[in-house]
Amino acid sequence: MTAYHAAWAWLGGDDLVAEVTVVERDGIITEVTAGGPVPHDAVVLDGVVIPGLVNAHSHVFHRALRHRTHGFGGDFWRWRQAMLEVAARLDPDTLADLATGVFTEMALAGITTVGEFHYLHHDPEGIAYGDPNAMGHALAHAAHEVGIRLVLLDTCYLRGGFDTPLEGPPRRFGDGDVESWASRVELIRRFYRDNTMVRLGTAAHSVRAVPSGAMTLVAGYAAEHRMPFHVHLSEQTAENDAALSATGLTPTGLLAEAGVLEPATSVVHATHLDADDLDRLGAAAVGVVACPTTEADLGDGLGPFAELAEAGATLAVGSDQQVGIDLFAEARGVELHDRLRLRRRGIHSPAHLLEAATSGGARSLGTVGSGLTVGAPADLVAIATDGVALGGWSPEHGIAGVVFGASASDVTDVVVAGRRIVSVGVHREIDRVPELIGRAVRAVVG
Repeated sequence: MTAYHAAWAWLGGDDLVAEVTVVERDGIITEVTAGGPVPHDAVVLDGVVIPGLVNAHSHVFHRALRHRTHGFGGDFWRWRQAMLEVAARLDPDTLADLATGVFTEMALAGITTVGEFHYLHHDPEGIAYGDPNAMGHALAHAAHEVGIRLVLLDTCYLRGGFDTPLEGPPRRFGDGDVESWASRVELIRRFYRDNTMVRLGTAAHSVRAVPSGAMTLVAGYAAEHRMPFHVHLSEQTAENDAALSATGLTPTGLLAEAGVLEPATSVVHATHLDADDLDRLGAAAVGVVACPTTEADLGDGLGPFAELAEAGATLAVGSDQQVGIDLFAEARGVELHDRLRLRRRGIHSPAHLLEAATSGGARSLGTVGSGLTVGAPADLVAIATDGVALGGWSPEHGIAGVVFGASASDVTDVVVAGRRIVSVGVHREIDRVPELIGRAVRAVVG
């Protein structure tokens, strides 16, 4: 049992609460009290304490492209070619090294749970490794080394487009058919079924990569095993155009036809939607994972986050292609993107934005609870308020100053399952993190 004490903590809503003590046992919060003295045996966390941040959409290997694609212009599809070149070079060992560095960067940024949208399954020729889940195990090993929670969203990927087979680097993404995908996933699901830090989820890459019938089966497998189901949706207008040309339906219409629009479903991006799409997604109460820094970096467009939330969707956020790993930036990006579209301020409350980075992500990934409440996982993050970014901050302004002023570099302490893995801005087990990431990136890109 460990007690953690915060001078200020976010327990929900727009206001902060003073002098909060959180007690955990076996990684679960058993007691939360406010206003009392500091217990003599408590670990004192300075600044503002919030629940652990939840990164609901990550492609860890995309981190190798940071700094390397910004000077050549083009669009998403040109960037994708560079991504496929990296994908062709990875193996279980290099992926484990890269993921260890990236997950450490996430931990230092206050991320305690990551949903890894994983489609890098086989060798570069599309042939299964001796262990057909070697790449998935590499990701799980990395998360274990770092000490963060992993939801491995094992992704079905069957074709290159509506009328295009998998060719070139994407061959390693595919299992051939949905039955082979399910057989492989069943092996890794059973392997981790008793692991509290690694959970399995499912995903279909997109409507262009997974036919409607297979989409139904992937989501059905998820429902059978009470897993979350994720899918990329309408990130690019080219996907919408291709779907309409091939089927007469929008990508959202295809998801509805496949019967996969459910509360356990999360759609990622959802940038280019028509009125019917919005109604369908809202009525189904799906999760929507916004990735504003990626959507801006790749020139995807401005998503209708306000309309989605108003329609009934739950917002979450993700770091996606790792152009930056900062969920404060992603959360306020939801508001800033809507401000640019709607040309007004205050569209989402600060609490709503922080919920997207915490409880919204937990809901999307199907994890057990979130927040500084009894019964929730003992995942806590401390944010310094005496640094340059938050200089002049006052607790009377509640959580707004933290959401709009803090960044990943202001995170000082991180607790996952009751264990402090980051202390005073330093990971307690992994040192020389920039060198670690540098070696891992160079091993992939040269």
